[in-house]
Amino acid sequence: MSQAVNVGISDMKIVNVPNGLISYALGSCVGICIIDKAAKIAGMAHIMLPYNNNSDKSNVFKYADTGIDEMIRQMERLGGLRSRMIAKIAGGAKMFDIKGSSTIGNIGERNVAATKETLQKLKIKLFAEDVGLNYGRTITFDSVTGNLTIKSFGKDLKVI
Repeated sequence: MSQAVNVGISDMKIVNVPNGLISYALGSCVGICIIDKAAKIAGMAHIMLPYNNNSDKSNVFKYADTGIDEMIRQMERLGGLRSRMIAKIAGGAKMFDIKGSSTIGNIGERNVAATKETLQKLKIKLFAEDVGLNYGRTITFDSVTGNLTIKSFGKDLKVI
């Protein structure tokens, strides 16, 4: 990987080999990484919420359903094929124990569920995941190897 392009919150980027992608401080958010090795492209989205249902046109990348769909569309425009694309995801943590608020307290779990549902609906194979638990993650996606590296405070480095 020669250079890592930063993907912010509610953001998405696509790179060509040999560049990589990095997203910092995924808590309840989910980082979705998709690669088409034959087309030599990789994309990463950093989603914040599970479903948009196309009502928020200002930023589709804030949501799992519309963000993943748009990332795949853009990758297809660059020569990617869904049949070759594979996904890896990380994040979706339960960062705070909020009593009596199941909606806010389990947003990470809902983000992961929406991400998996959307990938399945779009026929993108989920190849690996590091989700849930109660800690944040910084992720780096290598467009050459397809490796997703996960760094978390006080945890061993993980590569999936």
